[in-house]
Amino acid sequence: MMRACRYALVVSVETVLVLLFALPRLRSCNALKALALRVLGARIGRRTVFYPGVWIAPGRNLTVGDDVDFALGVVVTTAGGVEIGDRVLIGYRTQILSTNHVIPPLPGTVFSSGHVGRRVTIGADAWIGANCILLPGVTVGAGAVVAAGSVVTKDVEVNAIVGGNPARVIRMRS
Repeated sequence: MMRACRYALVVSVETVLVLLFALPRLRSCNALKALALRVLGARIGRRTVFYPGVWIAPGRNLTVGDDVDFALGVVVTTAGGVEIGDRVLIGYRTQILSTNHVIPPLPGTVFSSGHVGRRVTIGADAWIGANCILLPGVTVGAGAVVAAGSVVTKDVEVNAIVGGNPARVIRMRS
């Protein structure tokens, strides 16, 4: 019975979040989205913009600075911890993943093996291009640029421009 109640609560919260985050990026709608995340345990800065279709779950362990822009379709998993500095741009359909499945030794199954979380940190004034994937445990330094379509598997230096799969330094900002 308790499991069924918990499941119903989780599904209800998810449904409310999907509906809420489908709203346009109007100031009043962004305020409601930020409030919902705060209720779930997140710390959200001022003037954060959430385009429609953003998915942030479960909300706890999330810190977002001021003037952060989450473009259309951004996905953020926060159970492992996500910290985003001030004035960060996050491009369309980017995924910031702070948890991953545990790969158990055989004969164990992945389905029931659980998850492991590792903090993702994005420094101030960074730009994460469209369709990027940031994997658990990475740090993107302040002022860094991650080119569209990149998969970030390792830390990105301050003011570096990286791209590719896996992301590699293209050059440093001058």
